[in-house]
Amino acid sequence: MNFIPLDSVGLPGLAAFAIGILAGLTALLLARARGRSAPASPDSGRRNASILWIVVQGLGIGSAGLGRIRIALDPLSAKALIEAGVVLALMLAAAWLFDWASRAMGRNWALVARTRDDGQLVETGPFALIRNPIYVSLAFVMVAMAIAYGHTASLVVGIPLFALGTWMRVRHEEVVLRAAFGPAFDAYAARVKRFVPGVL
Repeated sequence: MNFIPLDSVGLPGLAAFAIGILAGLTALLLARARGRSAPASPDSGRRNASILWIVVQGLGIGSAGLGRIRIALDPLSAKALIEAGVVLALMLAAAWLFDWASRAMGRNWALVARTRDDGQLVETGPFALIRNPIYVSLAFVMVAMAIAYGHTASLVVGIPLFALGTWMRVRHEEVVLRAAFGPAFDAYAARVKRFVPGVL
């Protein structure tokens, strides 16, 4: 029984989401491989407290995918094809942005907040435009999932949960970065916005 109304969806949107998931998983595996290529620092500055906020982000994203899927659109209808195009664009943008960010970070990339003894403050690639491109890519995935599964009304719950988890992770990570890089991080933070270039 669903308490949130479902939108009718078509198979092309679900296929587009699946293609995006494969692209995202490929980018994630490549990022993990790059991260393992460097020797671990004995004091990485890893902060496992951020795992709680990863879970909150995950609940936000997951809420967009929970529940029945009502496949009722003609696969060749304009609505089904437009839906698929939007989902595919969001998912490929998410995979591309994640891959671009993880390549810019190189061996500094990790699932939870950490710094390495030989780490550098990354200000190139997407980090020249926004400070948290990977979280922006996750937001794209959440919206794409809600559209593909016909759960757009679930974003009323998903967006606030994801925003809370993201905000707490960002605050935690900024403490780690400020401790590691001091005035260099402050200057970078004053110049580059967190999520939307020049805005937020």
